[in-house]
Amino acid sequence: MRGVAEVKEPCSLPMLSVDMEHKENGSVGVKNSMENGRPPDPADWAVMDVVNYFRTAGFEEQASAFQEQEIDGKSLLLMTRNDVLTGLQLKLGPALKIYEYHVKPLQTKHLKNNSS
Repeated sequence: MRGVAEVKEPCSLPMLSVDMEHKENGSVGVKNSMENGRPPDPADWAVMDVVNYFRTAGFEEQASAFQEQEIDGKSLLLMTRNDVLTGLQLKLGPALKIYEYHVKPLQTKHLKNNSS
């Protein structure tokens, strides 16, 4: 059982760890409308949902840039790599990680869910 607990919390994939926790706890149907206090579809996120998402993902310092720029879920889904790398005035390393491991997967997941 110890190995299962270690797999549940990958830092680079917070969305997947949430799903795994729900399945293991048997509470899949209980939190349908919310994930970690946020609507499941990023397009419905308010600015603070976006900020809290990045804080939870370990980008405490960079999360304030999303708040200062008033990036809500719809804006987040429209962001390009260049927007994240230059528009938010973040350090290059964290900006690359934010785009590649968070913004891009959220955009892909959103497009997949809305194309069916």
